Amino acid sequence: MEKRKLGAGGLEVSALSLGCMGYGQTREIADRAEMIVLIRQAVERGVDFFDTAEIYGPFTNEAMVGEALEPLRHEVKIATKFGWNIDPETGENFGGVNSRPKQIRRAVEGSLRRLRTSHIDLLYQHRVDPDVPMEDVAGTVKDLIHEGKVRHFGLSEAGPESIRRAHSEQAVTALQSEYSLWTREPEQEVIPVLDELGIGFVPFSPLGKGFLTGSIDSNTQFAGNDFRAQIPRFAPEAIKANQALVDLLKAIGGRKGASPAQIALAWLLGQKPYLVPLFGTRKLHRLEENLDSIHVTLDDSDLQEIESASAEIRIVGARYPDSMLKMVGI
Repeated sequence: MEKRKLGAGGLEVSALSLGCMGYGQTREIADRAEMIVLIRQAVERGVDFFDTAEIYGPFTNEAMVGEALEPLRHEVKIATKFGWNIDPETGENFGGVNSRPKQIRRAVEGSLRRLRTSHIDLLYQHRVDPDVPMEDVAGTVKDLIHEGKVRHFGLSEAGPESIRRAHSEQAVTALQSEYSLWTREPEQEVIPVLDELGIGFVPFSPLGKGFLTGSIDSNTQFAGNDFRAQIPRFAPEAIKANQALVDLLKAIGGRKGASPAQIALAWLLGQKPYLVPLFGTRKLHRLEENLDSIHVTLDDSDLQEIESASAEIRIVGARYPDSMLKMVGI
């Protein structure tokens, strides 16, 4: 597995990261044992960078990741996140964000316990808290780094101003935000700041929540508990309009002997050397398919073809419902 460096602090990780959110966000995870096996199979295949958060459950996802990786802890890097107004002991969710220093510390102590580790490799603020100065957030994480409980500081879905303010207090190692061929907003203002400051980028939903795999069409029926059923971009009319992007990936994949998902990941890997796509899957064959994107080579002419063709495709539908968009990029 190819390695990449995030930020200037020497955090070296596998070029592809496994997001564990989809392995359970409920108090009871029915297939918990199977998901632990899948996480360990990812390590066997070269993945050493895993992502979770206290809010997933709350807490049950971190506990599962901790159990899965405890015997392999010396081989992997674990990222988790703080920033929600939840009781660090009971998991009761009071709603909204909370990045007050006391809450950050309580969250980190809980994460360390559930992850069965002495330190967190990369600690993200999950969403910017408009009521807490970014300098206070970064300063608290800086103290945790000095105490040895955290190795690196990250932000999630933060805008340029927040990134700059945080970085001035404590070096930001990585930003995690949505970025893919159908969500390219970070290119406008965020990526130039990452270039300037030497900050790594961990794009989540690199496969457009499954759309760029080519497995979804306008006839797809999402289960009632599938979050995509609420997303405007997954309405039947939007899916139909956005199919042109999948057709482009299929056409290039046909020439390369690769799947649409592999072309989408290879495109991302070709954008920046400090970029580490974060994908999730519950199936071993999909895990292996995604990891094989490392071996797909897109030369300059391929990348130019994708750029030119995708520029002619207008993506229809917002990436989140309006209520969630208010929480993004504060």
